[in-house]
Amino acid sequence: MDEIDNLKAENEKLKKIIDVKSDLISVSAHQLRTSLSAIKWTLRMFMDKDLGEMTPEQEEFINKAFQSNDEMIKLVSKLLLINQADDTAITFNFKEVDLIELLDQTLSEFTDEAKKKCIDIVFQKPKDASVSSNCDKQMIHIVFQNLIENAIKYSHEHEQVTIHIQPSTDSKNVEISIHDNGIGIDQKDQKNIFNKLFRANNAIEKDHTGSGLGLFTTKNIVERHNGKIWFESKEKEGTTFYIHLPIL
Repeated sequence: MDEIDNLKAENEKLKKIIDVKSDLISVSAHQLRTSLSAIKWTLRMFMDKDLGEMTPEQEEFINKAFQSNDEMIKLVSKLLLINQADDTAITFNFKEVDLIELLDQTLSEFTDEAKKKCIDIVFQKPKDASVSSNCDKQMIHIVFQNLIENAIKYSHEHEQVTIHIQPSTDSKNVEISIHDNGIGIDQKDQKNIFNKLFRANNAIEKDHTGSGLGLFTTKNIVERHNGKIWFESKEKEGTTFYIHLPIL
């Protein structure tokens, strides 16, 4: 009995340590994101010429600074999410969500990025129908953001990204697929693609700023919804990610 009590005490001690570390990460990341956001909007003022005209050289440096700052904000946001998604004690706010509406909203956030790369985004959806799921809207929004961002990031210029949503063949789930014709995933890397901090070599070559947290976080969130995520891919031929979420 003493051994059991000792184990319980040790477990409680470890839990408190983990909680303190988790809180420290959250507080630090939130403070860092606030500061980075302030820098972002200051840089945006320069880019929009609110503070006067700039030389072409100055514009180039400001644009580079803005892009680097934006990548840091994304990284900090993902650190916050992974800190939450990895914690099974976090309570998700489940409610009825129109997934077509949420996908439309998410896609609108990537309009400028897609235009810059001349990527055509096609959203195939059922006509005159809504597709709803009982889910945490904020968390599923993050799932869509991560997958759409990756599809654009790892596509080549003048290619197409296709999003498709429909009830699955078992009628119990909604199936969302996000397809690109980009760099694809090498066979040897496919078993590790959802591992924390893992990035394939061709992904690093294409974009060195990734964190290796996006797909790990995405999988955790989907599985917390009693859903599943998988993919089909060939290197240099593109990738399709599939998600199943319980349908209402």
